[in-house]
Amino acid sequence: MTTMSSVTIDRLIASWDDQQAAYITHREQRFAVMVDVIAQLCSTTDKFGSDGTGLTVLDLACGPGSLSGRILETLPGVRVIGIDYDPVLLTLASAWLGARHGDRFTAVDGDLAAPSWFELLPTVTIHVAVSSTALHWLAPADLVAVYLQLGRILQPGGIVMNADHLRYDSRHQPFLSKVAAADDERTQRIAHAGGVPTWDQWWADAATEPLLRRHLDDRQRRFADRPPTEAAPLELHLQALVTAGFSETGCLWRYYDDVVLFARR
Repeated sequence: MTTMSSVTIDRLIASWDDQQAAYITHREQRFAVMVDVIAQLCSTTDKFGSDGTGLTVLDLACGPGSLSGRILETLPGVRVIGIDYDPVLLTLASAWLGARHGDRFTAVDGDLAAPSWFELLPTVTIHVAVSSTALHWLAPADLVAVYLQLGRILQPGGIVMNADHLRYDSRHQPFLSKVAAADDERTQRIAHAGGVPTWDQWWADAATEPLLRRHLDDRQRRFADRPPTEAAPLELHLQALVTAGFSETGCLWRYYDDVVLFARR
């Protein structure tokens, strides 16, 4: 069986984080805010231990596990379920987080655009759902359907946090759109000038690893027919969460058009 060395896994994860930070200014700050909210949830109720014992987090479109890893590292009692449809990134997440945290991380191969995605999850109570730089790939109708399903899965008091680029409307917010785009360009220019890989360069590097390369054809097949998605504005996210039964909604964190949405049942 083909495996990757821990050195290779750590290198690819670090490189992934670097290239993602090139596209997301203050990426670590928004992670820290999300993890802090989960820690606050644990410390303000007797349902969970202060270290996250008894708490299960669902990471939607978890990728290689960047957010899951920070949650598991900060709260050594928490369990995380990571679902993703990208076989390359899910394989990397399984290898990285499995080696570090054992069965505290469960990887699920599932497509959030499929109506029955939630049926693939383990039969456990989920208390928190999170996502980072991922749900913008969903068509608005599929996004609303995911929020509606989360409203059914999560118990009262359950929390949803979604960190993503929610672009300004260039027609009605032309100045804000320009300054946000300028900030994105500046962050990328500085990072890439310092040797940080681009998105395409990271994937070219990942493709040199036999364990990941074997999944590339499957990845291409899975996403080949996906049409471009329309941008879902902030207002649609918030209204969809209210419709899904979340009584408290709002922006937990914001930097230009990079937003962490919050909702609680």
